[in-house]
Amino acid sequence: MNNLQGMIFAAGLGTRFKPWTDKHPKALAVVHGKSLLQHNVEYLQQYGITNVVVNVHHFADQIVDAIEKNNGWGSHITISDETDEVLETGGGLKKAAPLFTADTIVVINVDILTNLDLGKLIAFHRQTNPVSTLAVTNRTTSRYFLFDEASTLCGWRNIKTGEEKIARTNATCLPKAFSGIHVISKQLFSLISQEGKFSMVDVYLDLARTQTIKGFDHSGSRFIDVGKPDSVAEAELLFSK
Repeated sequence: MNNLQGMIFAAGLGTRFKPWTDKHPKALAVVHGKSLLQHNVEYLQQYGITNVVVNVHHFADQIVDAIEKNNGWGSHITISDETDEVLETGGGLKKAAPLFTADTIVVINVDILTNLDLGKLIAFHRQTNPVSTLAVTNRTTSRYFLFDEASTLCGWRNIKTGEEKIARTNATCLPKAFSGIHVISKQLFSLISQEGKFSMVDVYLDLARTQTIKGFDHSGSRFIDVGKPDSVAEAELLFSK
């Protein structure tokens, strides 16, 4: 699986993770003796991805220090510095674009822990050749991406507010929960028209009108979003040593 790079989103303020994030970045919160960042660097390593970009903003110096002290946990890690302004997922990915040389990039939120088989996800992406493939499951959430019967993105729905954004009106749309993991083709960067601070959700919904974006269902996998302090205990149970 050569010609692969990774990106770990680690710039977030972690407001749901207080009080830890009053003095530390969420990326360095510890599960089973390892930071979330280390877990995800090692997760990518399992699939041969050792060239990784990490974006930083909140307590950026702590993340840089941890990477330097641990020699990137065996990976080559490049920092995308968002110290001046946190750019959200879309802006963060666009800012990092010059740091990528590979055709295929695996992007993951630092607070996600999963045993999803990335090899299968990457193989599906390369076989179907969309601009992006989103890892999704049947879990219950408040906001869903909507996919047609061919697993092509056709919209988004917030079931709490009733808000809907439909990109392909003629499709029968099925709701799936996004797992915070996506495989993107390098060509995606040239298609992003937004500037500054913006979300990848908006990028995908804009592009879904004219480009193919696929969903890859991994509902059988173990998965947790370590978004709040009480999720750490859940994560340690789910991924017991």
